[in-house]
Amino acid sequence: MAVYLDHNATTPLHADVLQAMLPLMQSMVGNPASLHRFGRLQKDAVERAREQVADLVDAHPGQVIFTSGGTEANNLLVKGIAASGSVSRIAVSKVEHMSLLQPAAQLGDDCAVDYIAVDAEGRVTAQTLQQAVRPDTGLVSVMSANNETGVIQDVQQLAGLTNEKGIWFHTDASQAAGKIAVSYNDWGVHAMTLSSHKLYGPPGAGALVVDKRLPLKAQLHGGTQESGLRAGTENVPAIAGFGAAAELAKKQLGERAAQALKLREALEQGLTQIPSATVFARDAERLPNTVQFGVQGFDGETLLMQLDRMGIAVSSGSACTSGKTEPSHVLEAMGVPRELALSAIRVSFGKDNTPADVGSLLQALGEIINTTSKSAVMVAANV
Repeated sequence: MAVYLDHNATTPLHADVLQAMLPLMQSMVGNPASLHRFGRLQKDAVERAREQVADLVDAHPGQVIFTSGGTEANNLLVKGIAASGSVSRIAVSKVEHMSLLQPAAQLGDDCAVDYIAVDAEGRVTAQTLQQAVRPDTGLVSVMSANNETGVIQDVQQLAGLTNEKGIWFHTDASQAAGKIAVSYNDWGVHAMTLSSHKLYGPPGAGALVVDKRLPLKAQLHGGTQESGLRAGTENVPAIAGFGAAAELAKKQLGERAAQALKLREALEQGLTQIPSATVFARDAERLPNTVQFGVQGFDGETLLMQLDRMGIAVSSGSACTSGKTEPSHVLEAMGVPRELALSAIRVSFGKDNTPADVGSLLQALGEIINTTSKSAVMVAANV
């Protein structure tokens, strides 16, 4: 039986979410921009989802701009604020998702980019933030929780520091929402990225939650949808699914987090029995469902494929950078030695995982390590 332990990459569609989407994919037809009854019903579904998503992160529905996912939301934020001409310099943490780092790197001469260092546990500190911020910095972006290590940033503290300087603050909460309590208002941020398929909703839907004062220029042009910031007919079934998933995530947050934490603790306890294993950022506050570890002497991609052949799905890092032979940029920023970083494996639990899944993973790891060790001994003996 296959064991899926890669929920930070994507989650399965919740059965209740599917039920919320089906009418919009089958019997209900219409364009949300149309004025007739059919269009109004579609528009109602979009606005209902807007309320559900806003409620999950403690924001106002009017602040929710729907996109095709977290990647588009990050691109809209970075490129949109640079294109507005109001910001000439931004600062982003070195451990951001590539969907933010890459558009930032492409801004060119129009907008300078500074990178915020992290400590050995992967945390942006008040000191590293202040070192990166310059007099002309107009935007700071620090993710709420890292997709690889699970490290949770103190967004409220960091946003407070930038607010004192009159700097806009954005956080990518794609991995945090649905796993920990997220509050747009209490954190004091001006923009927040969300993604549907990270919390048991469908792919193809995400959101940028924005302060209406934030100077953003649309990156897609054609219509006036989404307050003029995202042209194009809305993907109503996916948006409705996103809303339903957000509502479920809020209701089940405590239950999901408690269950995931038990599994995380069981895995980390088991890893202590493997002398060559190192859990990254173990001393930092992390998402309850995420463990990233390395096994000295092993290649992460090879280990992943060996586990896959044994019916266990894990990741060697971000799904968006799989297939790369370079170590994780997150682990590099943390100062993890290259060889150990190349051995990285990420395990991310979901609501349907069980203690038996943890046992299966630990057993499989033990078999792989023991088999490899015996092979090495035999080779050495024959030399």
